[in-house]
Amino acid sequence: MEGWDRPRLIEPTTRLRSSFLAAVAEFRADRDYPTPWFVTDVDAAALADAEAFDTYVARLRAERHESGVRAAGFVPMTTLWWAAGDQMLGRLAIRHRLTRRLEQVGGHIGYDVRPSARRRGHATAMLAAALPVAASLGITRALLTVDETNTASRRVIDANGGEFLDVVGDKCRYWVPTASA
Repeated sequence: MEGWDRPRLIEPTTRLRSSFLAAVAEFRADRDYPTPWFVTDVDAAALADAEAFDTYVARLRAERHESGVRAAGFVPMTTLWWAAGDQMLGRLAIRHRLTRRLEQVGGHIGYDVRPSARRRGHATAMLAAALPVAASLGITRALLTVDETNTASRRVIDANGGEFLDVVGDKCRYWVPTASA
């Protein structure tokens, strides 16, 4: 990552539109992993039109408030992007509370690293940076779920103090403390 600023969590921003679009294209082209939920959730117009992208970013920011929650089944969530300089390296969502479904699949925190930035420690650092944000939202321990076969993500959770809870279907569930002891 020569020449880039140090990666950090930032608010979604229209400034990273080009990099965001490139990341979406990478996720869609990746044949090793399923396309992440957030990619399929991007408003189609936002991928082609700058004004629509501005609206999409505003929606992401609004979703952290009860009034910005879109539909039944959704909960307030804080979406943050993992970025270095003008490069969007990943995204993370912290769900402020859990529904019955999120208790089984999804949990409090979900994260994705763009394919070209994987295997560089970004997911571990991104989750570590998100835990204090979750704590500030009143989440004392975050539930994370991961496919049993996703050993890389399981290592990320372990590296952040994850405590294995159980397996539900094909998902491993972990509790991760949000504040240091």
